[in-house]
Amino acid sequence: MPGFLIQVGGITTCFHQSGLVTPTLVNPPRVKVNGVQQVLTIADAMVVAGCLFNVSGAPHPCVKVQVEAAARVKINGQPAAILTPAALCLAADLAPQGIPNSAATQKRVTAT
Repeated sequence: MPGFLIQVGGITTCFHQSGLVTPTLVNPPRVKVNGVQQVLTIADAMVVAGCLFNVSGAPHPCVKVQVEAAARVKINGQPAAILTPAALCLAADLAPQGIPNSAATQKRVTAT
């Protein structure tokens, strides 16, 4: 399924709007979109900090964002991270929490 390449800052918050998403780059960025925005690979972790979601008074925050890997586009030997409807915020127990907010994602480059 095709999707937009995800750049640093492309996914801004978790589903609950309170958790900030911060990517951790594994390799130095080699590919950029719009001239300055660094593209993420599937190896780059997208960590969520500050999610305030709880279930029946017990904290159950989002801790990471899971995105899809491009099948045909690789960066430094790793599949590029793409934004599709299958993107999910996950809790520490890997329970799906919802779709991350991605208003800042670039809309010019797609990959499959």
